[in-house]
Amino acid sequence: MRENSALRHKLIALSCLATLITAICIFAPNLCPVDPYAQDLSQTMQAPSLQHIFGTDRYGRDMLSRIIMGSRASVFAALLLVTIIAVLGSGIGLVCGWRGGKLDTFLMRTSDVFLAFPGLVFALAVIGVLGGGLSNAIIALGAISWPKYARLARALTLAQKHAPYIAASRLVGGNDKQIIYHHILPNISGPLLVTAVLDIGTMMMELAGLSFLGLGAQPPLAEWGSMMSEGRSMLQTSPWVVLAPGMAIFVTVLTFNLLGDTIRDYLDPKERYKIQLNKGAHITCKRKRFWQV
Repeated sequence: MRENSALRHKLIALSCLATLITAICIFAPNLCPVDPYAQDLSQTMQAPSLQHIFGTDRYGRDMLSRIIMGSRASVFAALLLVTIIAVLGSGIGLVCGWRGGKLDTFLMRTSDVFLAFPGLVFALAVIGVLGGGLSNAIIALGAISWPKYARLARALTLAQKHAPYIAASRLVGGNDKQIIYHHILPNISGPLLVTAVLDIGTMMMELAGLSFLGLGAQPPLAEWGSMMSEGRSMLQTSPWVVLAPGMAIFVTVLTFNLLGDTIRDYLDPKERYKIQLNKGAHITCKRKRFWQV
């Protein structure tokens, strides 16, 4: 029970931290100390101080305000991207696993085509056709990321499709829609949810990487990857220009990765069973020591 309680407390703490990051994104315009896009050339490249906690950039813009405002583009874009690929890929995998046949063969071979290309290279090719921009970066990464969810949802659906409770549901008059909604989806949603939460950090890093290369968010939009790109030439003279958005990416990605790992451990029945076994073995050892004494 102590291990379960610690895992539950860890899950609550990380969920609160992720909620706090999301709230900062939502209320970013109201949280900025000054206008993040206001330029003041008399304050260019100011070191961190009480007036500018994270310093200023080459245009005299307050870095703290730009970090807060940049969370909207960085975090919201990653959340939107993960939502799109998780819903689209899971839906395709669910249909393929449940229906089978030619549709399953066609969609799975299509996913094989997307998986045959290196992810970032394919995204760069798509952006090269569509042009730069945050929306095009989301489309490019979404095009190469949905097959993972499709394959996972298909495998989970196939594992549940021939289960005895599905046959029992059919015997009592359940149709395909009712079985999928009431039985299949609740049983496959756990692994898909864990995968989606773990993907938030990955997609955030990939979006920041594309913006760093100049193919994602375009100036003057405040976005953490593009902010690092703008300040990379000043890393030795004014390191705060790069370190501030870099630390924001690090903290956010770490939070969502830890949250995903904790959700996986919390939902995994094998992990709970292992905890119970360890607890039972610990009690047995105590009893043996007592009788030995």
